[in-house]
Amino acid sequence: MKINQRTLTIRLSEMKDAQQIMALDAVVWDDNSSPEPLNWTSREDFLRHCQPGSQLIAVVDGQLCGYVGFRYPTMIRTNQHVFEINIAVHPQYQHEGIGTRLMEMVKAWASEQGIKKLSLRVLSSNPTALKFYKKCGFVIEGRLVNEFHVNGRYVDDVLMGYFLN
Repeated sequence: MKINQRTLTIRLSEMKDAQQIMALDAVVWDDNSSPEPLNWTSREDFLRHCQPGSQLIAVVDGQLCGYVGFRYPTMIRTNQHVFEINIAVHPQYQHEGIGTRLMEMVKAWASEQGIKKLSLRVLSSNPTALKFYKKCGFVIEGRLVNEFHVNGRYVDDVLMGYFLN
């Protein structure tokens, strides 16, 4: 796929992507998008929580510019038809359709894996993300009111879901 005359590739993450994903996390996850910044203590710490193959990554001309991570929300067998997802796109690549393309790809890939539902959590203090998720077909399923106290204010944790075919 072409993005502004550049080539976009989306593929499953590999071990070699760990450093670039960690660097992206440090840029994207701030107190507007997360209850607290996401800073991995080491590559090993990252790999314990985010194993290769647990993200679809977006690469533009060799540079990792975004990802969508997925995992089972619990280890309960009766909950393994659901993937909880999180998505990050580097600010320099936002508004180019990469996030939308990642969402389309994770929906297709999850459906191929037999997943029936995608769920996510988003802070009420992040209206841009809420609008994006709604545009991608996600609906609000619940709200944990005043769940976090960030920068002197209480924010809700909004629970959203998308049902696959």
